Amino acid sequence: MSETRGERVVVAMSGGVDSSVAAGLLAEQGYDVVGISLRLAPERAQRSSSGCCSIEDFQDAGRVADAIGVAHYVFDMREEFEERVIRPFVGEYLAGRTPSPCILCNREIKFGLLHRKAAELGAAKIATGHYARIDLTEGGYRLRRGRDLSKDQSYFLFEMGQRELARTLFPVGEMEKHDVRAHAARLGLPVAHKPDSQEVCFVADGRYAQFVAQTAPDAVRAGRIRDESGNVLGEHVGVHAFTVGQRRGLGIAAPRPLYVRSIDARSGNVTVAERAALACTGLVADGARWVRDGAEAPGARVEAKIRHRHAPAAATIVGLEGDLVELRFDEPQYAVTPGQASVFYRGDDVIGGAWITHGLPDGDERQAPRLRAEDSEPCA
Repeated sequence: MSETRGERVVVAMSGGVDSSVAAGLLAEQGYDVVGISLRLAPERAQRSSSGCCSIEDFQDAGRVADAIGVAHYVFDMREEFEERVIRPFVGEYLAGRTPSPCILCNREIKFGLLHRKAAELGAAKIATGHYARIDLTEGGYRLRRGRDLSKDQSYFLFEMGQRELARTLFPVGEMEKHDVRAHAARLGLPVAHKPDSQEVCFVADGRYAQFVAQTAPDAVRAGRIRDESGNVLGEHVGVHAFTVGQRRGLGIAAPRPLYVRSIDARSGNVTVAERAALACTGLVADGARWVRDGAEAPGARVEAKIRHRHAPAAATIVGLEGDLVELRFDEPQYAVTPGQASVFYRGDDVIGGAWITHGLPDGDERQAPRLRAEDSEPCA
């Protein structure tokens, strides 16, 4: 207690139970807690109660702050959020890729701009309600999965390096979800039984294609759905309505299940195939970030996730060139999706990650790394 008493910490308070308990626990431990809520989403999303960042969420955060006796401020960052998160989100879908906006928000807003706000308020650290853990060892800071693996959010945090980890606290990372709610009830928080938000905060109804079309109507153009032989199976309203691996909502009839295999934004062609054609023996990813200082060496063994809910797959890093990484799986993986992050683990530790540019096709046994897209025909 004596080591923390009086140390100021800014807590990102979304109005949900996780960040509320994070603030309550830190206040109990003697920290000088300052709660901050960020206005991020467009007005229409803020009026919805199905996601986060609604007016009701800000009110809930204020009630929690009153209950635990801490200061609470709301900052309007809609302009920054529009530029740094929403525009890239829309641009990725229009380019035929599937973005992960929560990772961008963490990098640009929660562990970027929020640190600046914290410094202005005299706080050296920030805290959030993420289900992840930070450990300090002789070799530096470790970023680890949350104790509750069903709620683990470490995938969305892979871009945090040593500097960010040194200035961040995850108070609920060691807890199971039911324990978090129990603490909320014990602390008398008005959000103890509030449902978890599920959607991307600025697309509260989950209709991503509709959001993209409404945001950038002049950039949307129709195209064709083709099979692997080039036969036209149907028409579509725009590539933004598809993601690799998608089966439902294709708008075509076929005697067997077909999945989106690849998306070509330049031609407008969406290629579909049977599931077997979506198998990839590896992937190439760009923009690599490493939790520890310095990249892993070629030959390093990792477990890789290719999307948030993907089970980690054993793999080897076979090539590194600048920020480019080539990964080979022990067993083929399906629907390697451009635009998603591939996050590398070793046990519970996050090693790093990168953004998928393309998958490498099953059946190609060449061992030489192929770090550039033109070196091979991608499987997706």
